[in-house]
Amino acid sequence: MKSTSFLLFVLLCLGAGFMACNQPPAEEETVEKTKKKATYARDELSIQSGLTLFNQHCASCHNFSENGIGPNLMGVTAEVDKEWLATFIKNAPAVIESGDERAKGMFEKYKQYMPPFPMLEEKDLEHLLGFIHKFSVGEKRNHKNRPGAILNPIVAKIPTSDLTLVLEEWLTVPASATAGAKARINKMLPLGKDRLFLIDLRGKMYEIQNQAVKEYMDMKSFFPDFIDNPGHGSGLGSFAFHPEFNKNGLFYTVHTESAHAKPADFAIPDSIKSAMQGVVTEWKVDQPSAKEFSGSKREILRADMVTQAHGMQELTFNPLAKMGEADYGMLYLGIGDGGAALRGYPFLCDNNGQIWSAVLRIDPLGKNSANGQYGIPSDNPFVEDPTAQGEVWATGFRNPHRIAWDETGSGKMFITNIGQHSVEELNLGKAGANYGWPKREGDFLFDVEANPEFVYPLPADDAGFTYAPVQYDHDEGNAISGGFVYAGKSFPELKGKYIFGDIPRGTIFYADVAAIEDGQQAPIYKLQIEFNGELTDIGTIADDIRVQLRLGLDNEGELYLFTKSNGVIYKVVGCKNQSTSI
Repeated sequence: MKSTSFLLFVLLCLGAGFMACNQPPAEEETVEKTKKKATYARDELSIQSGLTLFNQHCASCHNFSENGIGPNLMGVTAEVDKEWLATFIKNAPAVIESGDERAKGMFEKYKQYMPPFPMLEEKDLEHLLGFIHKFSVGEKRNHKNRPGAILNPIVAKIPTSDLTLVLEEWLTVPASATAGAKARINKMLPLGKDRLFLIDLRGKMYEIQNQAVKEYMDMKSFFPDFIDNPGHGSGLGSFAFHPEFNKNGLFYTVHTESAHAKPADFAIPDSIKSAMQGVVTEWKVDQPSAKEFSGSKREILRADMVTQAHGMQELTFNPLAKMGEADYGMLYLGIGDGGAALRGYPFLCDNNGQIWSAVLRIDPLGKNSANGQYGIPSDNPFVEDPTAQGEVWATGFRNPHRIAWDETGSGKMFITNIGQHSVEELNLGKAGANYGWPKREGDFLFDVEANPEFVYPLPADDAGFTYAPVQYDHDEGNAISGGFVYAGKSFPELKGKYIFGDIPRGTIFYADVAAIEDGQQAPIYKLQIEFNGELTDIGTIADDIRVQLRLGLDNEGELYLFTKSNGVIYKVVGCKNQSTSI
């Protein structure tokens, strides 16, 4: 056998493609057996490893929707025992020669051996079979039987740059729980020139003073219905200080509460189950300079969410807007689809008549909203459309995780959008734009009625969408983190670069701001990491397989990295250029 992709010939022959040779047990019996005995890897990094193995050995001959050089793989893990599959993959000739009826029947059909794969370790087999199982199950959702599924959307690999970030452990945040992850730190941003704040999803808001962490507020003490579990997108998600905080004492938070805690301003239909609610709160402090919160609060808006994922992820003010300008004091709020698109409710998130899958822009000091608690700016793009929500500023996001502006000159607005299973996006913010979800993922077609693990080619008559100028696929990462254009003075090598990362893997990337333009793809580069004098990676430093990377800034525009689970913040204390240090 010349091609190792014959591995998948075997797999599907043992599944639906082999039924004609050797009838499997009744479907009910097989499914029940699979439930009891077969447990497949489900975490994103294992599945990604399996995808890499699949692309390396199998993708040239097989897919999950139609027969190619070999038969398609839909249903194979439901039809065939997992242990048998693993044994066969390891040494197919030995299984055939042992007299196994399935193996013999397959050999008689294809007239060739699959070579043994002794190089595949047990974890490799787990990852490969986990991937096959996930994508095979996904294909059962392909009600259209849509052809042309793309398994590897972006073939080119991201190159590693000559730049190396030197990290130093800066401080450790107090544990926010006695079990599980020590902390769930999520966002760190400065207030003016001398104050620095950090939040933990479990409801803690801290101020960092002289490399010491002091609790500013515990949100759980204010909200009896506050939830931060399960941890997908729940808890204290984001915060933002009003540009006149030092005068008016106002700041804003977004958090989650249990379903039906209170009537929602934006409710999902009664026929759809709600998993939680997202809440935006305005806080007014008694004394802006105080080191511990004391003051009052009021609710601005509340929305139902279909699941605990992809909820209210971000709120922020445009730091470049000056007093008297239209954008001054306008609050931007990123809201994901809440899982609605793939739960059968795409109508909740594929239009500007809903707030889900959108970035909202509101005036927190106004009163002309339906609930009277905030204002809808008159220059929002859809205020004159009677079918639209006037709060909507842009649409088409699965999960608009973070928003940032280039404060070093270009003024560009960047919105990161976490993808489904194929493409991660960095978008240029533009009023009235539709970034595609759930009809697009990256610059590829996505179909909620097809296999959700794939993207598809764009149609010839494609129009009406704004595509991300920076994107990468799941060969390189799994969920894009928010980032920043470097605004510090310590490392001129980083000037003009938007620096971001991948949340679960911890890889650090950058793209040159000048190259990030609509209508073109900007190159991405990987940044190397040095810690304690050695080249390494964030996962090794944090001793965590799923890194949960976040980036932060201090008052001088210098960069920090932290992982959401171990509570340690690392400061970028150096930037080496390998091309000039040789």
